[in-house]
Amino acid sequence: MKSRGLIVVLFAVALSIVPQFVNTSSAASGYSAVLISPTAGQVLYPGQRIRVEWRSALPPINLGACEMEVWLSLDGGRTFTMEISPWLDPKAQFFYWIVPNTPTKEAVMDVRFGCEPGYPESYAPQPASMFKIAVQ
Repeated sequence: MKSRGLIVVLFAVALSIVPQFVNTSSAASGYSAVLISPTAGQVLYPGQRIRVEWRSALPPINLGACEMEVWLSLDGGRTFTMEISPWLDPKAQFFYWIVPNTPTKEAVMDVRFGCEPGYPESYAPQPASMFKIAVQ
């Protein structure tokens, strides 16, 4: 009987902990973004000033300590090595960018959102919107 009681207590404790993990994992999925500009296949030129624009869905949390940022990949989204935006208000939907002299046929942007430490940095890479940066 003692081991049965111990099992029941352990099971009750496990059930009380599980919702915390469920809420954490669903919070990470509460963010999404879709790039509007630049568009798939678009050719950009070094020195060109363009409007980088997206639409995003933010999680239902206090956005006070949150931020957005945009990163650039030059290898089709395998690595994102260049942060191209300043830290932006989480409700921002665009910023202006001067295209760098980094020629590639596989440029991809990642629109990121986060509220460290309360909400993990969340990524929204945009491989369907691959564009090119021409040779100068």
